[in-house]
This record gives sequence, C-alpha cells and structure tokens, in this order.
Amino acid sequence: MTENRSFERLVAEGVAVPTEGWDFSWFEGRATEARPSWGYAPSAGERLARAEAALDIQTGGGEVLDFALGRVGEAGPVLVAATEGWPPNVAKATALLRPRGVVVVAAPDDVPLPFADEAFDLVLSRHPVRPDWAEIARVLRPGGTYFAQHVGPSSVFELVEYFLGRQPDEVRGGRDPERERTDAEAAGLEVVDLRAERLRMEFHDIAAVVHFLRKVVWMVPGFTVEPYEPQLRSLHERIEKEGPFVAHSSRQLFDVRKPTL
Repeated sequence: MTENRSFERLVAEGVAVPTEGWDFSWFEGRATEARPSWGYAPSAGERLARAEAALDIQTGGGEVLDFALGRVGEAGPVLVAATEGWPPNVAKATALLRPRGVVVVAAPDDVPLPFADEAFDLVLSRHPVRPDWAEIARVLRPGGTYFAQHVGPSSVFELVEYFLGRQPDEVRGGRDPERERTDAEAAGLEVVDLRAERLRMEFHDIAAVVHFLRKVVWMVPGFTVEPYEPQLRSLHERIEKEGPFVAHSSRQLFDVRKPTL
C-alpha cells in the first residue's frame, strides 16, 4: 500500500505542475537531459549581437530568447519580434519579453508569417514544430541567416514507444536532417552548417514522466493519466526497482543563409 500511495502522490505532482512556457527548471533532481555541444542559446546571443532586425519563430514562453538577449546587453538589434501560436504561451512570452522591447505576435504555426518580405536579417527558432522553409526564405533579407535548433528523428522514442508501441518507419524517420537540408535548399537557401547529436535523458520518477508528456504534447498526443494508468504504474515500479528510465533526445543545429542577389 505504501508503494501505491507513492505512485498516486507522484502522479498527482506531475499533473499539478503548470505546463506553460519552456522553463524546465521543475525537472531538476527528477530528470536530466544532456545538452548539445554547440550551446544554442549562447550562440543565438552572439548572432543577435550582430543583427539589425531579428525574428524568433515559435518562441514558446520566450525563455530562450530572453536568455539570448540577456547575453547581448546594449548592443542588440534595433528590432526584435517573436511569434507564438499557443495562447497561454503568448501571454507568458509577452510579459517576459516586453521589457526588452520585443513585439510578440500571436500567430498559428501553420499559416504564413505575419511580416513583410525581407524584413529580417536574422531568424531564430528553437524546436519549431515544422520549419516552413519558404516562409523563412521570404522574410529573410539577402545575406540573412536562419539559426535554429531542431528536434531530430526518433527523439525520446524509448518513452514514446513504451506508451504507443513500435511506430511506423516513416514516423521514426521524420525530421530527418538530410531531408530538411533538401527542403531548405529547395526554398533557395544555403545550408552553411548542419550538426546532429543524440543525447541521454533520464527520468528519475513517474512524476517527471507525467509532467514531460503533458508539457511536450506531441510525444504522446492527447496524453492524460487515466488511459495510461496501467503503463504508468508499471513504469513507476520499474523505476523504483531498476533506477532511472533512460531515453535519448535527438537535436540538430541549422545554420542557413539566404544568398545575396
């Protein structure tokens, strides 16, 4: 009975944590993820220091852009805008980024960007749902740069497939970096640098699993506790007996340039 109460308490904790934004500090001590070697946020700050007009696509709660701008100081771009499609994150990003003079625009992820042609010399994005290369090319000035960290293929699929079973090969191979390179080049862009890494993740309790699946909604679409209670309970018992559940995230860095005319 002690273990059952522990399971129920942990699940309740995972359900109670707010999911807005991309602040993952709650996971400290409960889950870990190795970071890519390239250090996206500090590198984005270096790019911002050299930009005149910058756009951050799908900014989430604005945390990554805020960190990057904090590295710039007074030498940042004259204009910075960000887009976000999920209303709770729009509000969170607006509150966080307004003091830095950033305009946050509510824009769904699957519609054209609400900006004029060649409006920006730098476009950033961290973990976009799906890069719209034609739109990125359209809003970039000639010589401008798209600098982004994407989620790669089969990311955290050890966890996904624990709940959903083996996924089709076309799903496992989605977000392939070479396919994204081809799509970027088809939009008239030049891929200057492309790097990919797989990174160890550990989930130390079932609360971390529950919160992660609630927060990263595309992992197990429509996830709620009730339909998956047997799998969650079994995984809780496995973690208690064997230690952390290990998975691997997949990340890729794109440094892309729009050629000058």
